[in-house]
Amino acid sequence: MFVEPAVEAVDALVERLKRRGWRLTAQRRVVAEVLAGEHVHLTADEVYGRARRRLPEISLATVYNTLNELVDMGEVLEIATGDGPKRYDPNTTVAHHHLHCVSCGALRDVNPEGADRLVLPPRQQHGFELLDVDIVFRGRCPRCRAGAVAAPAAAG
Repeated sequence: MFVEPAVEAVDALVERLKRRGWRLTAQRRVVAEVLAGEHVHLTADEVYGRARRRLPEISLATVYNTLNELVDMGEVLEIATGDGPKRYDPNTTVAHHHLHCVSCGALRDVNPEGADRLVLPPRQQHGFELLDVDIVFRGRCPRCRAGAVAAPAAAG
């Protein structure tokens, strides 16, 4: 029997949350369902809009609280591209980085060659305990290049 990958991802996430003892309310489940899929990088407002179509009584505060809980548990990544609102990435099971269009804000998961060999020499760690590496490639997507959408001015 074929199961849609998005459905499979939601089911796997729900199962992991249940094992953690997370109370799965209708609102929390809808947020998890909205986040399912590959290359999903929604803002909290986008999650809220999609969740409301499925469950009209859900509040924006509930969406924010649920997203924050999922981030704290490591089930969702919070992505800041430097401009605009934070995005939420449910792809936490496969190490990856991001490709960001500076014109339209599109965000894609990427797996650059050599990223697994990236090392910060001890003399450049300044006493930090390294926890993670997040690489964001910035450029213009094919749609924006074709439409010649101007990139925002870089802050100097």
